[in-house]
Amino acid sequence: MKDFDAVIFDMDGVIFDSEIKVIECWEELAERDGLKNIREPLNQCLGVTRDTSRGIMKAFYGETFPYDEYAKEASALFHSRYDGGRLPVKPGARELLTGLKASGKKLALASSTRRKSVEQMLGDARLLSFFDRVICGDMVTRSKPAPDIFLRACEETGVSPDRAYAIEDSYNGIRSAAAGGLRTIMVPDLMPPTEEMRQLSEAVLKDLHEARRWLLEE
Repeated sequence: MKDFDAVIFDMDGVIFDSEIKVIECWEELAERDGLKNIREPLNQCLGVTRDTSRGIMKAFYGETFPYDEYAKEASALFHSRYDGGRLPVKPGARELLTGLKASGKKLALASSTRRKSVEQMLGDARLLSFFDRVICGDMVTRSKPAPDIFLRACEETGVSPDRAYAIEDSYNGIRSAAAGGLRTIMVPDLMPPTEEMRQLSEAVLKDLHEARRWLLEE
């Protein structure tokens, strides 16, 4: 077993197979309205807050792009499909959380998503009780890739950053955790690991089953 005190998880793309579902909702709206190349700016929005996403989308489509209207419609579409426990949990997530809890490790969540949505999604999946602390994008001033959200998670769990692992899938998430001095594990979802990600990560693992073995068995 590795020597550590806590694991801090991202949520979208790590705990839930949600990032592709969100993108699919946006793509439906884009196709309806003739928006081209929607995947390009959406990939840049992975792991960041809604405010940061707004800036990315306006930079891509122009300042007049009605981001808030699209975000509201895409969110409504997403929730209509996946609320009530219908959002797929990533393979190995429950087993990893169970194993870490049984080993006495502190668990926290550091998600750029708003707290109301985070708690609803975790609650619907019966995963909320695993976490000692839940820190969300609307609880910090600066979005990932700034380290604020991971540093706050460490502070609230009473764990030094160098004694905590962060499990992330997005480039901005890895940058955020590394900037905070955490030990980073990348479990890729939509974006493949780059050389930068490999340099910033202690390990790049294919899924959470492998993460459980790596953290708790090796």
